[in-house]
Amino acid sequence: MRPKTKLAKETVFLGLGSNLGNREGHLVKVIDALKTNEVQVKALSSVFETEAWGDESLKPFLNMVVQIETTLTPVQLLQRVESIERKLGRKNGKGKFQNRNIDIDILLYGNHKVDMKDLQIPHTGLPERRFVLEPLNELAPDFIHPVSGKTIRKLLSECSDDLKVIKSETTPNIHKAGS
Repeated sequence: MRPKTKLAKETVFLGLGSNLGNREGHLVKVIDALKTNEVQVKALSSVFETEAWGDESLKPFLNMVVQIETTLTPVQLLQRVESIERKLGRKNGKGKFQNRNIDIDILLYGNHKVDMKDLQIPHTGLPERRFVLEPLNELAPDFIHPVSGKTIRKLLSECSDDLKVIKSETTPNIHKAGS
């Protein structure tokens, strides 16, 4: 009988967003729900107040990035984050851009590329979305985007998205959750 081998840990960056209800509370609940034997929260970006991307008539979001280490595969991680979204009351309505109490996106999974119907890693919108690049740049400015070959810092400097992304100073409970 062969001994069980441990799966290698991967560094993953998740984008979190909320624009309904207790936005800060939703982010805290996600961070707490992520913590399991297979997922360790390693770092949290600042929280940013952002205009809604894709439909400016939507309410403003709180957005942040969470750096985790995980032994879950990309598909297992997708299943985990979708389960967390459902538990926190996310409903899938019509249309791509909607008000949401919580949205969790897998932005980067190590240097891996995944191209499946329901999962694209790196997240396809990452290079064009300042609300993701600003917090990601805080955590990993020198991380190389696996498709473009550019650092996160470079992607941010080239980003043409001009929607407002303002660092929030009023969300101390989120960083307590990450401890």
